[in-house]
Amino acid sequence: MNKASWMITALFVLAIVAAYSVYKPFLLSLTVAVLLAMATFNLNNKFVNYIHSTHIAAAISTLLLTLLLFAPIAYLTTVGVEYLSQVSNADIKDTIHTLKVLAEKVTFLKEWSVRYLNDDQITAYIQESTSYFTAAGGTGLEFIKNMLFVVVFYFFINYNGNRFFDSILTLLPVRHERGAKMMQEVSATMEVVFYSIIVTAIFEGVLFGAIMNYFGFNGLLFGIIYGFASLVPIIGGIIVWVPVSLYMWTKVDTETAIIIATYSIVVISVIADTFIKPMIIQVIKENLLKSTMEIHSIVIFFSIMAGMSTHGFWGMILGPAITSFLIAITKVYIDYNHREQSKMTT
Repeated sequence: MNKASWMITALFVLAIVAAYSVYKPFLLSLTVAVLLAMATFNLNNKFVNYIHSTHIAAAISTLLLTLLLFAPIAYLTTVGVEYLSQVSNADIKDTIHTLKVLAEKVTFLKEWSVRYLNDDQITAYIQESTSYFTAAGGTGLEFIKNMLFVVVFYFFINYNGNRFFDSILTLLPVRHERGAKMMQEVSATMEVVFYSIIVTAIFEGVLFGAIMNYFGFNGLLFGIIYGFASLVPIIGGIIVWVPVSLYMWTKVDTETAIIIATYSIVVISVIADTFIKPMIIQVIKENLLKSTMEIHSIVIFFSIMAGMSTHGFWGMILGPAITSFLIAITKVYIDYNHREQSKMTT
């Protein structure tokens, strides 16, 4: 590299560092927006080809994303908060007392109930939960702010379409064909993950909402809660139907609580989650998206778990994207290393 090249490179690195210092608060929102745009790239292109207008197509894609992801969250923060305000400390104590009575009937849980479900501990739990709700309020405001930026960035990325991703390909220090392959692998992963998450969350949310609506509760609210909870692997549904069943046991009647618990375990956890959900993902991948993605579904599952444990809600998007990018860049490195070794042996 000559002096001019070094100077340009140094200025480019300096510009990146300066931009990072200025735009650091928005990097998470921008990254999520880029990944969501990659996940819905083919859908947005179909809108462009049908409407023949990039800005209208971008507006439609943004509206759909808002309705699918962000409108339910806004509903939870309004109606959900009102529901929680109706649950008094006395109701919580009655519910925990019911759990304590049940636990005392099981030999190996009796000592645990005496230690962790006594009156002093219950009071401490209520005080601690109050502080959690207060902290969640601040976190919720931060989350809503990030959400708004995601929507804005998502619109402009879709508006620029191919030009945005072509610019990224140009910056990658690999051949254009290899860079395009990397982008395609990450995009294919995000596409399958995004649509699978949306469909399965709606499916399981509708199932739980239906049983709650049958017993006279707000089926839409509980369906949305269960849909979001189902995104948490393994224990997602449990953290919803167990407290609901205990509350029904205390405040409604035993039969209703047993029906909701049995329905949640058999219909949702066993039939829907274990058997129907993998079929839905397979249909989405092979029939709707025509995806030839090579990343195993188990890898995607653990990447979602790891992502959510590290980055919370946005981790379900960041985890699979980072994992697929790691796999893609590893393939590039192996290919580059192989070519370098071939040159040394010839």
